[in-house]
Amino acid sequence: MEKAIKNFLSQESAGGILLMVAVLLAMLMANSPLSGIYQGFLDTEMQVRVGSLDIDKTLIHWINDGLMAIFFMLIGLEVKRELLEGALSSRAQASLPTFAAIGGMVFPVGVYLLFNYSDPVTQVGWAIPAATDIAFALGIMALLGSRVPVALKVFLLALAIIDDLGVVVIIALFYSTDLSMVSLVVAAIAILGLIGLNRRGVTALGPYGVLGMILWIAVLKSGVHATLAGVIIAFCIPLRAKDGTSPSESLEHSLHPWSTFIILPIFAFANAGVNLGGMSLDALFSPVPVGIALGLLLGKPLGVLFFSYIAVKLKWAVLPEGMGWRHIAPVAVMCGIGFTMSMFISSLAFVGEGAAYGDFARLGILVGSLLSAVIGYFWLDKVLPKEAANSAK
Repeated sequence: MEKAIKNFLSQESAGGILLMVAVLLAMLMANSPLSGIYQGFLDTEMQVRVGSLDIDKTLIHWINDGLMAIFFMLIGLEVKRELLEGALSSRAQASLPTFAAIGGMVFPVGVYLLFNYSDPVTQVGWAIPAATDIAFALGIMALLGSRVPVALKVFLLALAIIDDLGVVVIIALFYSTDLSMVSLVVAAIAILGLIGLNRRGVTALGPYGVLGMILWIAVLKSGVHATLAGVIIAFCIPLRAKDGTSPSESLEHSLHPWSTFIILPIFAFANAGVNLGGMSLDALFSPVPVGIALGLLLGKPLGVLFFSYIAVKLKWAVLPEGMGWRHIAPVAVMCGIGFTMSMFISSLAFVGEGAAYGDFARLGILVGSLLSAVIGYFWLDKVLPKEAANSAK
């Protein structure tokens, strides 16, 4: 298991660097003479029509609704594996990261609403600072190399996975609109079909792919966000076959490089381009960007630390072996790196009447995530031994 975690972490660190490049490129294009080309590219209309079925969306919507469904499928596969066999498979292993993740979602919401409680238009962005970006956070931690004990890496990995699962639930409950009962019925039938395949022990991925595509289209048309179809598909794919092989892990390994090196950088490039040209200082320090930035920078670590401390004091959880609060604190700060999921929720929250707040939200995400990354990195660098710890070897 330790080898698998190390391989996962090394890939995430490379993906984190690629995400940073995509963000910088998007910001450069959005704030240069190429801004028109950049926006025009994202607004390109793309239509797929088969008989009466018509899906007509702009390129950025295909990215956020289509490509990100594959990313959410990968999240679902990782969550299922960790729940059944990995870092979340026992109460002792799961307790501390679970409490930490809950605190890390509750406190940022409180900070955001503290600045936006009086405006019903901006209130809808409450969930934006609740997310942790697993690729960026693990990528920053990986820069410190083998000095970081494996137990600390596993804690951050488990916390981020639970956090992602919480965000999936938030999207399903609070960011679904204009529900279509016909589409929901079709989606329910597709889900029953997927469950039936699982119960019958079907391990070939083809049938899951066919029903999964039907499910994605139905969910897309239903008003529930289409990315949730990816999570449902992932949970229906068997983790273990009778011969001991793992269809779920096989698909996870296949999807990982596509998600890490293609899907997430494309998403970052499409969503991180904030045009700063028309923003005044008043706008930069308005409630939306300030609420998000402080929610990530202060709310996240305070929530992670407070809930973790209470859980340990009440003996509901224990600190990882060899780790103290001086190690947990900088990791809690790194949890404020909320880029991918925060950007995604922002794209769902600020539409229609609130669309004008989209750039402000993305700016708050970038500032909060950047400060969390820098502070978390240097703080962890200071508390870790200068040589690789035995537990990290």
